[in-house]
Amino acid sequence: MSPLWFRIHNEVITLTLHVQPGAKRTEVVGLHGEALKVKLAAPPVEGKANEALLRYLADFFSVPLRQVELKQGGQSRHKVIVITGSTIDPLSLLPQ
Repeated sequence: MSPLWFRIHNEVITLTLHVQPGAKRTEVVGLHGEALKVKLAAPPVEGKANEALLRYLADFFSVPLRQVELKQGGQSRHKVIVITGSTIDPLSLLPQ
């Protein structure tokens, strides 16, 4: 059975995330229900947390920022992110 927090179709990765802004550092901490929990060092004001999240995922998946898109959850902790053109396995996001 595949994990519920991501899907891969063609070259598109869709991630379901639970985001906690205002943390001491940006890191993936594990699963939160059917979502992957990510702590962000950015504050939840004026889109700073969303921007930090997209940059973090672009770096992790080795794609340009324009290939990482926030599909749902701009004002919520529950977010859906779409990443195009990466060959990196989303399972490698999980802490060891």
